Amino acid sequence: MKRVAFYTLGCKLNFSETSTISRMFEDRGFKKVDFTDQPDIFIINTCSVTENADKKCKKIVKEAKKISPKSFVTIIGCYAQLKPKEISEIKGVDAVLGAAEKFRLFEYLDEFIATNEPQVYASEIQEAKRYNASYSYGDRTRTFLKVQDGCNYGCAFCTIPLARGKSRSASIAEIVEQAKEIAASEVKEVVLTGVNIGDFGIQDGKRKEKFIDLIKALDEVEGIERFRISSIEPNLLSTEVITFVSQSKRFVPHFHVPLQSGSDKILQRMNRRYLSDLYQERVHTIKSLMPHCGIGVDVITGFPGETEEDFLETYQFLNELDVSYLHVFTYSERANTQALEMDGVVSLKDRQKRSKMLRALSEKKKRYFYEQHVDQMQTVLFEDDVEDGHMHGFTENYIRIKAKYDPVLINEMKVVKMARVDASGLMEVEEVEEILAH
Repeated sequence: MKRVAFYTLGCKLNFSETSTISRMFEDRGFKKVDFTDQPDIFIINTCSVTENADKKCKKIVKEAKKISPKSFVTIIGCYAQLKPKEISEIKGVDAVLGAAEKFRLFEYLDEFIATNEPQVYASEIQEAKRYNASYSYGDRTRTFLKVQDGCNYGCAFCTIPLARGKSRSASIAEIVEQAKEIAASEVKEVVLTGVNIGDFGIQDGKRKEKFIDLIKALDEVEGIERFRISSIEPNLLSTEVITFVSQSKRFVPHFHVPLQSGSDKILQRMNRRYLSDLYQERVHTIKSLMPHCGIGVDVITGFPGETEEDFLETYQFLNELDVSYLHVFTYSERANTQALEMDGVVSLKDRQKRSKMLRALSEKKKRYFYEQHVDQMQTVLFEDDVEDGHMHGFTENYIRIKAKYDPVLINEMKVVKMARVDASGLMEVEEVEEILAH
């Protein structure tokens, strides 16, 4: 029985796909083992959002070969699609599969036996037309359910359309069936994931269904306590979607809404499909219907042409906005993007300084959001995540809590009392009531 190990870099979507590919191996009689357990085969699923992700890939290959020198190392994922030749030249890599090939790896790799030359199967991104259904299972308390892939947007900084192809989805009926399979496995929370999930509903190049109808259908799936929307573009986060979530049975009050810049000048340079006014209006709509809702924001610092004034406009915009936390990305140059040709390059020192300022603002925002909930009762899903005698979990509105370890609580939903925010920024729980969420 050949042993196979997996390593995933990047987003929730990658985790859902790795998990699905790992089940394909297990169905064929392979034994899934830990990375350090001297596997015969390594499958490394890569990301290429930042330069750092590329370096991480090289490091993981090196580690894999140190652990198991005779292993067969396969690279899949976004970096594999963007730079297959470059990856094939990394010492220790045996095979590289692109976006159209990664779910068909058993067709391409004959028994995973190394040849003299690395095997490269990466067709042009236009060939990645098929939708491959995926969800993570058994890795975490929460399941990541893929509902959409690819992107038709052309943001100036982004390589994802080049790495994943055009927007495409499964049907609502197929996704509901997958959600029912997940429910049967006693998973309590499902996170909807994709590249641009608000654009859900394109099949064979034509729009056939809508995101709002997908979430209405999922809300009726028995056996899943919570659905969470991972990330949704502000122009696709309609009032109808927000209103539905505010009244739904299973969708939690938590949105992650990419902003990228609070300066309209920079948003236009980035080719984003909205301006700051629309973003502000979306946040106000959410908060008017769900005052306790957690709102996460993606923001990029140091995009070409961003002056100090533009950055301060973004800082001020976010400072005044009622959001809960920020994911701050320092702009990094990516091959074949429009931004690479733009003037007004911001120095690395300024990019880092601006990122540091926004990360400090994020900590302040998060602490303020958490402190609004002290002394309140909240439902927490406890995770299998133990550290120094404590376990962690998330409330519906995405407050990360810390409680005294109790094995009985793992993967359970309990009503708890929010006590205080500790020095590390986690919400401590004073008492855990022996009552289920319902």
